[in-house]
Amino acid sequence: MMVKPSTLRELVEEHTALNRQDIDHLQRLAGDWQLISDLSFADLLLWVPAEAGAYVCVAQVRPTTAPTAYQDDQVGKLASGTEVAHLEVARTQGRIWREGDPVWYGDTPARHEAVPVRRRGADGESGDVVAVVGRDTNLSTARTPSQLELNYLTTADDLAQMIADGTFPPPRHEGETTSAPRVGDGLIRLDATGKVTYASPNAQSAIRRLGFSASLVGEDLAALFNRLSDDPLEGSECAARILAALRGDAPPRKEVEARTATVLTRALPLMPAGVPIGALVLARDITEVKRRDRALITKDATIREIHHRVKNNLQTVAALLRLQARRVAAPEARAALEESVRRVASIALVHETLSMSADEVVEFDGIIDRVATAAAEVAAPESPVFTRREGTFGVLPAEMATPLVMVLNELLLNAVEHGFDGGAHSGEVVVHVERGKKELHIVVADNGRGLPEGFNPATSKRLGLQIIRTLTTGELRGTIELRNRPGGGAEAVLLVPLNKRAT
Repeated sequence: MMVKPSTLRELVEEHTALNRQDIDHLQRLAGDWQLISDLSFADLLLWVPAEAGAYVCVAQVRPTTAPTAYQDDQVGKLASGTEVAHLEVARTQGRIWREGDPVWYGDTPARHEAVPVRRRGADGESGDVVAVVGRDTNLSTARTPSQLELNYLTTADDLAQMIADGTFPPPRHEGETTSAPRVGDGLIRLDATGKVTYASPNAQSAIRRLGFSASLVGEDLAALFNRLSDDPLEGSECAARILAALRGDAPPRKEVEARTATVLTRALPLMPAGVPIGALVLARDITEVKRRDRALITKDATIREIHHRVKNNLQTVAALLRLQARRVAAPEARAALEESVRRVASIALVHETLSMSADEVVEFDGIIDRVATAAAEVAAPESPVFTRREGTFGVLPAEMATPLVMVLNELLLNAVEHGFDGGAHSGEVVVHVERGKKELHIVVADNGRGLPEGFNPATSKRLGLQIIRTLTTGELRGTIELRNRPGGGAEAVLLVPLNKRAT
């Protein structure tokens, strides 16, 4: 079965010959038009002309401030004839179409409007119409508009004209997320002088949190933010961005902090037909969001400090074991203590990495490379063993990294210590890893003498093998197989699932 294209870019490329710049403009519009949909109390549908006079809908957004006119998704719909006559007028005449009687979609009456979409060229000149925005309003809940609704609709008409002029949407600013203030968070409309002509109740409440309890209407908003801000420099910057919007620019979002409250603002120019008539300022009270962010930052810093202290403590334990090993005369006891030193040191490596990480994940490749280098140092000088890694582990969660590094440490030590006879020949141990979507496939292989005849890892009493079995099947919920290689040497094959630990 053929899969139909579903993204804006795929639909445009299939049905039109628009260039990359035109498609990018349409994508930016679809990324910022929720604002206009909410102000208009209407669904917005983005139509592009297709073959034989037809139009295809490549994007749709529903209002959060009113009921939708469409219960069904319209993206991908191909329409022609009288159904798109209003779109054709807007495209060919380059003007907003508002004529015509209401239409019905099932039991829902709706009013049609069509807004031509232009993209300004590099020279700033208004280009050709590349698409049409259908603005369709559900009339089933029509009522006498309030002052808020009238201001919403007036602002929506100004922004719609800017779409037709090619001055909306504004350029994106690097690093900005999608958590911009929305219409319902708070709307402030300014005239050409920067004075407030309307402020929604939510906007008034947000500014009241900053310490201004009087009505905003008539206030110079830039001067007010400059006066209210705790930090004079931040206040000046916020005021400068509002003034930039009044000049026709679209500055980045800005936070205003005062009296332990924080309000996120976004200023947009209003310049229908190229004439600056004021600005639209969206304001969102993010005081609680900032408080939670600060709490998370403090928590993350505390966790990193704990990892740092654990690493230091483990290194102290390793140093004490190393000192004890030097004082022990029995070779077996000294060897056991040295093995313990290496085990503690491998765990310390994970905590060292976590102490420098912003979250509970680690880049595992660097850790295993250091563990492999340390394991190679155990080999006798007359028969050196070299280690290397093939493939990449990538980023692993801390709960997985700690047992995995211990397992691999034991496998590497076993390969170096028991896989090679003393002599003039060098050996090699390779850690090969393939990371799939659901699991890690790891092979630790050497070119040594292989496993002894009759060897059974399940019944072996060696501590290292017991650690490997316990951690692999328990903590990692994986499987392991030890076997001889056809070409000589031995290998350990691990399958470790990547999904989160079952609770």
